[in-house]
Amino acid sequence: MDLKNAQLAVDTWIKEHGVRYFNELTNMAQLTEEVGEVARIIARRYGEQSEKESDKNKDLGEELADVVFVVLCLANQTGIDLQAAFDKKMDLKSVRDKDRHKNNDKLK
Repeated sequence: MDLKNAQLAVDTWIKEHGVRYFNELTNMAQLTEEVGEVARIIARRYGEQSEKESDKNKDLGEELADVVFVVLCLANQTGIDLQAAFDKKMDLKSVRDKDRHKNNDKLK
């Protein structure tokens, strides 16, 4: 599914099941919460913190999908075509950063 269709799917879900979008500030807080859940899994599973027994069954993919869902909500409610914005960003990065990382000795 591309981003345009993902935005449409989220919008349809909101209209059929969610009653309405939460306001932008609420969704920003929700996004922060979801990113925090991703950070907790990464820090404990791949970082140096010990993973709590209660966290071992947490699904990183599900938490990342929660982040994407809220980002799609924010894009929808602020009138952003995320597919166009992402394509533009990738074009910019492909030109601006074409050799940047290849020339970074820290990455070799």
